[in-house]
Amino acid sequence: MSLSDGFGLWGTLGVVLDLTGAIGAASVGLWLWPRRARLAEAGVATVAALFFTAGWSIAAAAAVMAEAPIFTSVAESLRNLAWLVVIHRFFADDGRHSSLAPIRPVIFALAFVELLHFGMIVALSSVAMGRGLVSLGFDIEVMLRLLVTVGGLVLVHNLYAGAPREMRVGLRWPAIGLAVLWSFDLNLYTVAYLARSWPDEIAALRGAAALVVAACFAIAASRNRDELRLKPSRAVTFQTFSLLVIGVYLVAMVAVAQWLSYAGGDFARLIEMAFLTLASAFALVVLPSRRVRSWLKVILAKHFFQHRYDYREEWLRFTRTIGSNDDRALPLEERVVQSVADITDSPAGLLLTPDEGGDLTLAARWNWPDVDVPATAYPLAALSPFEQSGHIADLDDLREGRTRRGLDVAVPEWLGGERRAWALVPLVHYDRLVGMVVLARPAMARKFDWEDFDLLRVIGQQLASYLAENASQEALAESSRFEDFHRRIAFVMHDIKNLASQFSLLARNAELHAEKPEFRADMLVTLRNSSDKLNALLTRLSRYGTGAVDRLGPVRAADVARGVAMRFGGQVVLTEAQDLTATANAHSLEQVLVHLVQNAVDAGAPGSPVLLTLAAEGLHARFEVIDSGCGMSAEFVRHRLFKPFVSTKSGGFGIGAFEARELVRGMKGRLDVESREGLGSRFIVRIPLSLSTDIQQDNVRKDQKVA
Repeated sequence: MSLSDGFGLWGTLGVVLDLTGAIGAASVGLWLWPRRARLAEAGVATVAALFFTAGWSIAAAAAVMAEAPIFTSVAESLRNLAWLVVIHRFFADDGRHSSLAPIRPVIFALAFVELLHFGMIVALSSVAMGRGLVSLGFDIEVMLRLLVTVGGLVLVHNLYAGAPREMRVGLRWPAIGLAVLWSFDLNLYTVAYLARSWPDEIAALRGAAALVVAACFAIAASRNRDELRLKPSRAVTFQTFSLLVIGVYLVAMVAVAQWLSYAGGDFARLIEMAFLTLASAFALVVLPSRRVRSWLKVILAKHFFQHRYDYREEWLRFTRTIGSNDDRALPLEERVVQSVADITDSPAGLLLTPDEGGDLTLAARWNWPDVDVPATAYPLAALSPFEQSGHIADLDDLREGRTRRGLDVAVPEWLGGERRAWALVPLVHYDRLVGMVVLARPAMARKFDWEDFDLLRVIGQQLASYLAENASQEALAESSRFEDFHRRIAFVMHDIKNLASQFSLLARNAELHAEKPEFRADMLVTLRNSSDKLNALLTRLSRYGTGAVDRLGPVRAADVARGVAMRFGGQVVLTEAQDLTATANAHSLEQVLVHLVQNAVDAGAPGSPVLLTLAAEGLHARFEVIDSGCGMSAEFVRHRLFKPFVSTKSGGFGIGAFEARELVRGMKGRLDVESREGLGSRFIVRIPLSLSTDIQQDNVRKDQKVA
């Protein structure tokens, strides 16, 4: 008959593991004896405890084969007493046994419990007992074991957590080994207490715990123990801790259900089932939530790791996000926001980049479509603290008036009122602010510490270099397009030169042959062909000039606005036209408004009106062209609208908006755009009033006279 036939599968496994654990503990004890000085004052006690552990494992194996559990209980009591002595010697090694007054009473109390348990086992084994007394004795024995295991785990925790940092290196592996041993016993006796019976399946694995203890003390006494330092990844730790939480939750459910089954009376089963149903529903709703996961990550990072971040994983994720280049990848600006938001678990964010005046404007949104960002998101005057020091701002602190000493950080009204806005991360490249990321509040908001600031500052600098490099590439691409345009113009100039040569030749021949009818007929054909060629060429180029304005002077702005409205008939509604005189060029101003109105007409649905207004705004005449068309994205307005040779129209040159802006600049004005996809666009043209020009000229004359 085989061994498995006599003891069963679990009994056979238990015997094998117990004997293996005994061999391992005894071997480590023999190996450690000549090296006991490496464990200082705990060396001799540790060797003795390892041999007691080996004896306990042999007794456990013998109990399975001979069915004599009393020997196992006695051996386990001796094992626990030996390990309590080891813990006391570890405390004595760094002098804490005298400085921590509660330690010695706790050890003595646990030793007393073990001796009480030993006496109870001896007394019960010598008398005959009924079933009720046997059950009571089992419960008392299990409770005493639970007291010792819980007390032992508390001592192990205090031993490691209260040790000085330089002492923890030597205590790490002994603490792990003892924690594994008593944690296994804690689960074993908890299940035994709840089930009111001995769990043979779990007890069969106790030899593995003895083997782990022996291995941990062998590592602790080895010379290369620092190289064997346990370094679990954050992902493994998070998953293990999650499983532990779920296990504790299930054990608690079982315990409460068992209690309800005893206390519920006639409705015990109904109450038990109702509780289990509600507890399961609570677990399904709460445990998978984002807030709970965020809380677990914060707790683990705070208590289990020396650093909050796994820098290797963070950097790999950052490079994957920012380096995505496939068809499904987000635009670079959105990836910039995402890469910063991933670090702080923020669910959304915005990217603000400087416009030509230095003010920050919205460049991209990531998962944040509902926030209303004005045209000037962050004024230039408030950006110096970010540009000079790379300051990362906690908006909650700024709302409450708490700022870092020496920094005067002003928050725009729209940003201060947006409660979801949580932090500002500047992107600084060579002392120049190239952007700013606005992060939304994560599920578990927390205060920033030095680790957050350092990592976000490094990431911000890296992202700033990416944005600067991207801007340089776009500038090179634009320069290349200009070169292509120049080559195209060379062909146009060649055609014009040919026409000019024909006209010159025709004029010289006319002086000689003007009276001949044949020459006159041929001259008319030549003029007609040249005129057709020239008109076709002018048709292609009539809308695209150099942007230069020849002469500025007083212009009645209302007359220009009315002329543009009449030119488009009923499609343009002139809602307001104040009688203003601007310093401009009438032809250039009309060309700008015609282009903007034409674009608005093209963008809207057939028959939808375009609104044109003229009103005074300070020292400027303000023209507004408003449509209810398809609108434009912030990315298009920021990067493509005013870029030459970029057109959404088939066959277009793409320099109309560029030329309009250059003409407005030539008149000392400004062209701004506000647009939302699906809602429409608003183009705003500001031209200086003649009054402001006169004031400036008077100031110049006064300065010249003073000089």
